[in-house]
Amino acid sequence: MPKTPTKKSEIKGGYLIKYHANGVIWSKGKMKDGHPHGHWEWYRNDAELKRSGHFEKGEPTGEWTTYKDGKPYKVTTK
Repeated sequence: MPKTPTKKSEIKGGYLIKYHANGVIWSKGKMKDGHPHGHWEWYRNDAELKRSGHFEKGEPTGEWTTYKDGKPYKVTTK
């Protein structure tokens, strides 16, 4: 089975940023005590926003928005 490449990542301005193989941001958000915390965003490999939401101590919480063509498409509550 082929090994999945590790996404390049860095800490910048207090945010953990991970990148697609083409160098476009894949996800970004803050960490607290080793867990995602606060607002996070995910992007498609063409840099279009895909999804956003909030974490509380590593657990998804509140409203999560999925985007299509750059506009909110669906909102779910965790």
